Amino acid sequence: MPAIGERDRRITIRRDIGTEVDAFNVHIEDWSDLAIVRAKRTDASAAESYRAQEVGAQISARFVIRRTSKVADVNPKDRISFNGREYNITRVGEPAGTRNRWIEIDAVARAEG
Repeated sequence: MPAIGERDRRITIRRDIGTEVDAFNVHIEDWSDLAIVRAKRTDASAAESYRAQEVGAQISARFVIRRTSKVADVNPKDRISFNGREYNITRVGEPAGTRNRWIEIDAVARAEG
């Protein structure tokens, strides 16, 4: 999989640890850093969505990280913070032939500006 030089990005994997609810019994999100890891980042695609006559762009990326005990349970409920953007994780998988050594994460972020 990626060589050390290809894992040239530092990403923060964040997990919602919120345990409180508000007056309407709605979960209050409280994000905490789970791990800061080196990753290979690849642009997956760019998509525009039209909702309520509003144009919004999404940035899709694929991150490949080394599997460790700290990040082995990363899942779509988690987030990735990278380059000032919060990415929502859409898929977590294992690249073919890597035998639990790598984790492949697909994620999307809202393009601002």
